Amino acid sequence: MSRPFSAVTLSVLLTLVPQSAVGQATCLPFGPGEQLRYTVKAAKLGARGNLVMSVAGPENLRGHQAIVLRSEASVGVGFIKGSDKSASWVDPVRLATLRYTQRERHVVSRSSDSVEVFPDERRWERSDGRKGETLTDDPLDVLSYIYFLRTLPLASGSTWTLNRHLDTERNPTIVTVVGFDSLETRAGRFAGWKVEMHVRDQDHYGGDGTLKLLISDDERRLPVRIESVMPIVGAAVMTLDAVVLAPAGRCSPQGTRQGVRQGISK
Repeated sequence: MSRPFSAVTLSVLLTLVPQSAVGQATCLPFGPGEQLRYTVKAAKLGARGNLVMSVAGPENLRGHQAIVLRSEASVGVGFIKGSDKSASWVDPVRLATLRYTQRERHVVSRSSDSVEVFPDERRWERSDGRKGETLTDDPLDVLSYIYFLRTLPLASGSTWTLNRHLDTERNPTIVTVVGFDSLETRAGRFAGWKVEMHVRDQDHYGGDGTLKLLISDDERRLPVRIESVMPIVGAAVMTLDAVVLAPAGRCSPQGTRQGVRQGISK
């Protein structure tokens, strides 16, 4: 599978949760109209750039009212730049990917990917004709995993073992809350949870690697800081610069909140 700016894969071991919490309609901490802008800095060659993550929709896709997640990154040095654009059509009720596209443009390479996902049938089809199966009926792609993290009930010491990535070879990923911190950015001062995701990603990490995030401890669960690996420039830090929240009343309903239903394994 192609990857966007980060390598992220996930799905959860069941544990005990109050039954009253299961099946209750909740709103996702993000929705159509949200836009997050980041400054990107990479140590290699002093590369700089920007990243925009946004939510649009809903759009009808094969009978599903999907929200559309988008990520657009541009990073480089001087006139030498690279770009990465990805989009994910997600069923917000079950948090399952229905379609995923990606296009990368770099100085020495170009690549694109398009995948149609059929969660109920546990399968996917790529535009080049390749087909495969998923391990779950609520699979996610790389981009939608970032948003999935925002739905988890983060708490000190919590750990998740996850198997929801479309690419079965990239499962599982272990996600751990390692601490609490605060950070001043151009978008304001945020206090949040430090999260580490141990991932399997041959393209970016040459095998196993760790993605680090600071997720705000508020109702929006904003990714304030992301440390990852990007094509060409290597290790990079993305820091939140500006936030446009989803308009009031545009709640994306989530029928069974995945972070609660699937629980925590400690």
